Amino acid sequence: MRVKIRLFASLRETAGVPELRLELEAGSTAEKAWGRLAGDFPSLATRRASLAVSVNRRYARFDTVLQEGDEVVFIPPVSGG
Repeated sequence: MRVKIRLFASLRETAGVPELRLELEAGSTAEKAWGRLAGDFPSLATRRASLAVSVNRRYARFDTVLQEGDEVVFIPPVSGG
């Protein structure tokens, strides 16, 4: 199955791309998508502990099972005011 991955802020800067498509096995989770992304962009690997994830514009858990065509957004911590 194919899913769309969107990256924001420092994740986008580190990966050098705002979005990409990943081909994953059926039944893959957001965690599996992150693992695949970190494999493709090793400099992202250490960032996992501080991330939130959204699937189809709703906050989700990393154990959320993905479906064909889902949009997955990995969200780094942000600050500001």
